[in-house]
Order: sequence, then structure tokens, then C-alpha cells
Amino acid sequence: MIRSELLQVLAAENPDLRAEEIEQVVDIFFDEITQRLAEGGRVELRGFGTFSTRERDARVGRNPRTGSSVDVPAKRVPYFKPGKEMRERLNAD
Repeated sequence: MIRSELLQVLAAENPDLRAEEIEQVVDIFFDEITQRLAEGGRVELRGFGTFSTRERDARVGRNPRTGSSVDVPAKRVPYFKPGKEMRERLNAD
């Protein structure tokens, strides 16, 4: 599902809200998650999962086109761990 599909589903389920209001709610939701992660925190959505960040050490990588060595700096990357309910629903037979 892409963002526009999410907005369409939410609009269909909430006909009393204008499209601009739904888009604003979705923007606020994602902005708050991003802001919390940028501050080094984590976001837990019960039944869905947990968003956090992980540290990646600096390393020497390779340019796939040329094969030359490239220094890759240390960085933080987003990480998602699915919740128990999501794992159970995905693996239900």
C-alpha cells in the first residue's frame, strides 16, 4: 500500500472528514514518528510493532560499477520490529 492508497481508504472509512483533514492527520502521524526517531527515541504501536534506530559503524564499501573502494561513514538507520499480533496474523494458516 502506498500513501495515496492509505488516504483513499481512510477517506472511504471516514466520509465526515475532508480529504485535506485526512491528509493532515497522516502527515502529523508520520512526522511525529520521524521526529521521535531523529531524537534517538523509539515508537511502539501496540499490536503493530516498534520503530527504532540502529547504529552502523563506518566501513569501507565498494562502488558496484567501478569496483573501487569507498569510505562509508558511520550512521543511524531506521529499524522496525513487528509486534506479536502482526507476526501471528502473517503466519496464520
